[in-house]
Amino acid sequence: MRRIVVLLLACLLLPIAPSYATAIVDKPTVLRGPGQAKYDVELTGDATGRSWRGRERIAFANTTGKPLTEIYLRLWGNSWDGCESPVKLSRFEGGSAGALTVNCTALNVKLAKAVAPGERWMVAFDVVMTAPDRLERFGRVGAHSFFGNALPVLAVHDQAGWHLEPDLGVGESYYTLAADFAVRLKHPAALQIPATGVSSTVRKGNTVTTTSVAKQVRDFAFAAGPFQQSVVTSPGGTKVRTWWTGTVTPAAVADARTKGVAAIDDFSRRFGKYPYGEVDLVLNDQWGSFSGMEYPGFVLLIAPPDEEGPVVHELAHQWWYGIVGNNEYADPWLDESFATYASYLHWGDPQPDCWPGELEARITNDMPFWKQYGPGWSRFVYSYGSCMLHDLERFIGTPAMERLMRTYASTHWYGVSTPTDFKSAAEAATPKDLAPFWTSHQMY
Repeated sequence: MRRIVVLLLACLLLPIAPSYATAIVDKPTVLRGPGQAKYDVELTGDATGRSWRGRERIAFANTTGKPLTEIYLRLWGNSWDGCESPVKLSRFEGGSAGALTVNCTALNVKLAKAVAPGERWMVAFDVVMTAPDRLERFGRVGAHSFFGNALPVLAVHDQAGWHLEPDLGVGESYYTLAADFAVRLKHPAALQIPATGVSSTVRKGNTVTTTSVAKQVRDFAFAAGPFQQSVVTSPGGTKVRTWWTGTVTPAAVADARTKGVAAIDDFSRRFGKYPYGEVDLVLNDQWGSFSGMEYPGFVLLIAPPDEEGPVVHELAHQWWYGIVGNNEYADPWLDESFATYASYLHWGDPQPDCWPGELEARITNDMPFWKQYGPGWSRFVYSYGSCMLHDLERFIGTPAMERLMRTYASTHWYGVSTPTDFKSAAEAATPKDLAPFWTSHQMY
């Protein structure tokens, strides 16, 4: 969730970064799985677009390095409502479902056979999703329904075991691996469907099937309702679709679209070409607990009259969380600090003298710590973390920092980064001894 104040846009053009097609896919020393997943989903919506039901199939490889007898599914859509369960699963193939745990956001599935390392397997199940009546990323706002963090996805297993951390109600707690999605949504023709991926539609009578295909993304989000939309292509070749509810002002739409086009191309030059072909900006002038939320190729944005929106920050997350992944529960700074820093780079604001001195808490703390810390936690993860990166740039020099960011992104493209990975990348980018810097910024 983004709650940063957006400044005046000032685009800095850098030399073209390597294309994502030539980037080095992350080769982790830590084995994470299940991996190489392919999600195939077919859902039919009701007349309002609020309730969807159908079948989801997940094919995956056992990339954990040992026999796999179970998986876990994350049903993040149940986070707010617990076992009232707006997301329900049934009729399993390829395994048998156990009981819901972790406030009904985690479901154990015992596989029908032990899957050997490197072997592929598939599970399938019926799914029903109903958007709750609330102003949230998974919720219903007037005639519009939003399905952020609603579609069931695979939990991650790594050296720490299965990651089944709870949604704490602040920030994000998500940790997923890049996967391929093919999602077919059948709905009344009166509904528009913004979604992750590149979408196409086929109409038969009063029914439309919207098919969205996304390669190497960490999640899939969509919305349904009587949206208005516009489509432009950025100078760099990315299709930018802007969608908005009826109460969003034309000025807010134009502002988000203009800033979105500039930001997607700027970040492509800085960090590596945006790989997903198109991005959907979904604008609403009212939300509950957030002003913006990032998903791969799809961002939810507040669009209040006469105020800046968070579009630049949310699009920075396409790289920092989306392309370069991290465990947001354990290391929230690895995406939030980087997205905030990227936003300031885009605006041309180097944030001089931003470091406040010794901090009462390290920016590298995890989400349980920040939940306990309470209001004001975000200034550490967003502002001070971004300031640390600005100070690092001042310490090693801008050319070295530019190389560091591009190389760090390409090395972990579609992979998962850790604090140790970033430290190693930074130390490889400069001949300077960074130990004093890490100490002064309470990092490592």
